[in-house]
Amino acid sequence: MGNQTDRVTAGNRPMLDKTLENALARRIAKEFPRIGGPRICQLCAQMILEVVNNHVRPKESVHHGQIVWTAVSKDLTPGRCRRITETDLVSVVLDVSLPEDIHAKIDRLPDSQRKLNRALRLCRQAYQQGGLLTCYDLSEIMSISDARISSLLANHERENKTIVPRRGTIQDAGGGLSHKWIICYKRYVEGKSPDVIARETYHSLEAVDRYLGQFDRVRHCYRQELSVNETAQILNCSPRLVEAYRQLDQEFEGKND
Repeated sequence: MGNQTDRVTAGNRPMLDKTLENALARRIAKEFPRIGGPRICQLCAQMILEVVNNHVRPKESVHHGQIVWTAVSKDLTPGRCRRITETDLVSVVLDVSLPEDIHAKIDRLPDSQRKLNRALRLCRQAYQQGGLLTCYDLSEIMSISDARISSLLANHERENKTIVPRRGTIQDAGGGLSHKWIICYKRYVEGKSPDVIARETYHSLEAVDRYLGQFDRVRHCYRQELSVNETAQILNCSPRLVEAYRQLDQEFEGKND
């Protein structure tokens, strides 16, 4: 009886090893023989499957009016000139069409307001799922120019003294200064504390402190009548950034001491 059981076990146990993970591990071992032993290959296969599973959504989980989109992870360390191939990506599900969008057309809401509402929704949905969209993402999804999207969002941020969570404002990946303007405005005009500003602008406290500190240093140099180039050299930043902060200082002057 024992022999019969062992035979059944020996014959069926290999069926458990017929998995995609094992197939990937085997392929890795064949193509990259110097990568390591079986445990390393198995770990590589597991990581590959983790990435695949994070980017593939079953049909049942996506409904009418929704799309699956790949966004940059919001946890990525801020920095300019970083290629997409060097970033962590996440898969998000976005509502590109809702009943409220149809009602907005029926109610003759201006086209610019309808586009703004949709862009705001998409940015916030992506952020809630751990991702950040760019104006180019929104342009592709909404079939309008990235310049139009950028203008709509920047005007909204200025008028409402708020930040829309997207890659350009959260990770300094764009050329705009609207998020710096809003952060400084909330501090020096509205008098809010850095921790409150961080919550309201989707930034870390460290990032808020960095922007405010930079603004203070530029303002101090300005008070010392240093030129833009001299200030840029002293603070090790670009003249364009110095000029932008100077303009902020002039704009805020007199609003709140």
